[in-house]
Amino acid sequence: MTTPYTHWRKSSHSAPNGECVEVGRSPNGTIGVRDTKEGGTGPILDFTPREWAAFMQALRSTDS
Repeated sequence: MTTPYTHWRKSSHSAPNGECVEVGRSPNGTIGVRDTKEGGTGPILDFTPREWAAFMQALRSTDS
């Protein structure tokens, strides 16, 4: 079963030439991340809200 994600948003750190990462949310609260080069048909990484928070915290701590 595929989790339906909606309201995909492009990352503010994505390149303007189409090399983008998008983030969406499912009705059950999970967060999906996909690469737009696949045209919306590629794999999606699924994160729980807790996993997403930890992931974002790790990214921010390495951002210089």
